[in-house]
Amino acid sequence: MDRGGPQEESAIEAHGVGRKYRRGWALRDCSFRLPAGRICGLVGPNGAGKTTLMSIAANLLEPTEGTLTVFGAAPQTAEAGRRTAFLAQEKPLFRRFTVAETLRLGRELNPGWDQRAAEQIVRAGNVPMDAKVGTLSGGQRTRVAFALAFGKRPDLLLLDEPMSDLDPLVRRELMTTLMAEAAEHGTTVLMSSHMLSELESVCDFLVVIAAGGLRVAGDVDEIRSAHVLLQGVADGGAGVPAELARHTVIEYRTSGRQATALIRPDGPVGDQWQSHSPQLEELLLAYLRSPHVPPLISPVAQIPGASYGTHGRGAAA
Repeated sequence: MDRGGPQEESAIEAHGVGRKYRRGWALRDCSFRLPAGRICGLVGPNGAGKTTLMSIAANLLEPTEGTLTVFGAAPQTAEAGRRTAFLAQEKPLFRRFTVAETLRLGRELNPGWDQRAAEQIVRAGNVPMDAKVGTLSGGQRTRVAFALAFGKRPDLLLLDEPMSDLDPLVRRELMTTLMAEAAEHGTTVLMSSHMLSELESVCDFLVVIAAGGLRVAGDVDEIRSAHVLLQGVADGGAGVPAELARHTVIEYRTSGRQATALIRPDGPVGDQWQSHSPQLEELLLAYLRSPHVPPLISPVAQIPGASYGTHGRGAAA
């Protein structure tokens, strides 16, 4: 599949999006595009603005500045609402409804409802259809909430820490279901999670925000290939060795005589360093620990005319 070309439809386009609360800015100057059909991991520390960004896309919040579109439409339009489903971290459900009544509500409210898919997700977890939602365990309620989201058959599925209350076995099962459904129907998924190792196995696109700003965005393969993990002997100095100064150093650490550097190379690296391809988790953690480093926005994620810092534009090309 040819990805990254101008023919790709955008599921989300954010143009300088910001949201300010009384305590200050939760999100600021966020510009990126998410191509349709991708499984995108949204990564960042608590309070970075992940839920704010999703809430804007789901029409639960309005941006203080900038604009965001969903498949070219404003979130508040009927077109965007029909094509979007949002599963919030709290998973709000009517506790007095039975599971069957909850699915019926989904069917009544959504013209494109898929009852078979919704029931299959519920029954796979042996959740009784006649049980009231308020009597279910946290994991069972999560499964019912997933059924509502999938049953709507959205083109864009927004998932805010959807599996934080699930045990690893159920989490893996629902993640497999998510991937299969998304692949079969071409659904675009934007999913926030603190499970970085889990995202590596399911996501082909990433958006990383920290301190309310965009740090990394683009294809996972492009992001990884733009970096090199170096290991060598520490020279005893206090800072980054001189031979690495011409590269973009994301993080440099020493432990005894061992030195490790994650860089975006600008040309060949000296023979005194052993080069490795970084794991996605260690790459993301390095960016989150290094807010001073210029952002990396791969071409497929860029918005024309947006400013991404000195090294952002085209850095992952």
